[in-house]
Amino acid sequence: MPESRPNQNKLLAVVLTSYLMIVLDLSIVITALPKIHQSLGFSSTGLSWIQNAYTLSFGGLLLLGARAGDLLGRRRMFSIGIGIFTVASLAAGLAQSPSWLIAARVIQGAGAAIAAPSTLTLLMTGFPEGPARTRAVAYYGAVAGGGGSIGLVLGGVLTDWLSWRWGLFLNVPVGIALLIATPRYLPETERRSGHFDLAGAASSTIGMTSIVYGIVRAGNDGWTNGLTLVSFAIGLVLVGLFVANERRALQPITPLRLFASRERSGALVARVLFVGAMYGMFFFFTQFLQGVKGYDALEAGVAFLPLSAVMFAMVFVVPRLMALLGPVRLLGLGVTTALIGMAWLSRVQADSSYLTGIAIPFAILGIGAGMAFTPLTSSGVAGVAPEDAGAASGLVNVAHQVGGSLGLGVLVTVFAAADPAGLEGRTLLAHRIATAVSAGAVMLFIALAVVLFVIRRADEAPEPATAVEPRPVPEPLLIPLEPVTGIEEALAEETALV
Repeated sequence: MPESRPNQNKLLAVVLTSYLMIVLDLSIVITALPKIHQSLGFSSTGLSWIQNAYTLSFGGLLLLGARAGDLLGRRRMFSIGIGIFTVASLAAGLAQSPSWLIAARVIQGAGAAIAAPSTLTLLMTGFPEGPARTRAVAYYGAVAGGGGSIGLVLGGVLTDWLSWRWGLFLNVPVGIALLIATPRYLPETERRSGHFDLAGAASSTIGMTSIVYGIVRAGNDGWTNGLTLVSFAIGLVLVGLFVANERRALQPITPLRLFASRERSGALVARVLFVGAMYGMFFFFTQFLQGVKGYDALEAGVAFLPLSAVMFAMVFVVPRLMALLGPVRLLGLGVTTALIGMAWLSRVQADSSYLTGIAIPFAILGIGAGMAFTPLTSSGVAGVAPEDAGAASGLVNVAHQVGGSLGLGVLVTVFAAADPAGLEGRTLLAHRIATAVSAGAVMLFIALAVVLFVIRRADEAPEPATAVEPRPVPEPLLIPLEPVTGIEEALAEETALV
């Protein structure tokens, strides 16, 4: 009805603004990390945890946040999540020590995990099926694809002109405005009866955090270091307890039946590998642009635009490609294209030109990533029953966040091990970064093998007579792939030689 359009537009504005704020917080501090390193005296491992703390608490608590929205109401949990996120952003901007900033980032991630699952659900509630909903979801996808490039440039501007702290302070007025607008323009959803699987949420979050910490620590102290081994042991025990708990829980946070589908399980594994390779590449290419090429924070942010802009543009092309090729073929094409771009980037050297050594492979990588993520999501939720749709969507997001942290940890280890004799300064740093990116290309190659030999074969296999017929489910919330960056142990020494 015509009179409802203004309210729909305001609902859309609130949802998109909140999602953009969460997306920006993944990227707005990226180009500021060298300044944060100098300002707060971070260790190399600690600096990487500025992102890992956020993504792990975000990914680890997403399923619990989605469950809370089901039981307590989406609008209520959205407001609580935005409130926590806003206060934590203020605390992070005021941080005076590494531990203070990392703790604030953990709380930010928790707030995002509470708020984010509600955004797409509230959008679906406010827009009935038809062209209006299709258009709203397209805008939502455009924010997901293009928000990262805005964050990179904005973070560079704020860091160069004001301070790295303003990238975090920016969330405060935006969060307050969202809290004022939420009760006016967002509808409340019906509550459902049930209980929280707190044991499952705690064991999965702490277990994966411990494993990732062990991987990151191994990059500096070796795989036989005592604390590294203890971290791995604790993580594996807690993940085992998580699986055991989910088998017994009456209302598990992650129903294990979701892993019975070969296609779905393959899509989750491929996502972990794909996101891990991309996160690691962004981590190290920010180092390359600033530590080897001598770019400042703003220039480094702008340098990523060929990748981010192409990913944004692909949002409008992928639906037609999906209809033409089907999700599995499009996924294979996307991963193959991304592999080509990553392999090209792995050839970078200290004297490589920006156009041929970075910008063109960035664009190729952006095309591949833009093609891959939609069918990865489609396969990740294919065939789920309506009662499992929320858990399956949350599982896709968990794979995205945890994959980024795990991939970053693995590539950090490869970076630290690449120490050939005879190289020093920028040349040595460029060699180490190229070696790490080569490891990312290997991860994409394995992801392609998973697509071809697991997902594709599952797609071609005949459906059993008792199979659950796929039903349409809301597109799950995708936390967009955004670059993560940090400075490893050797960076301070090597950039000092520049």
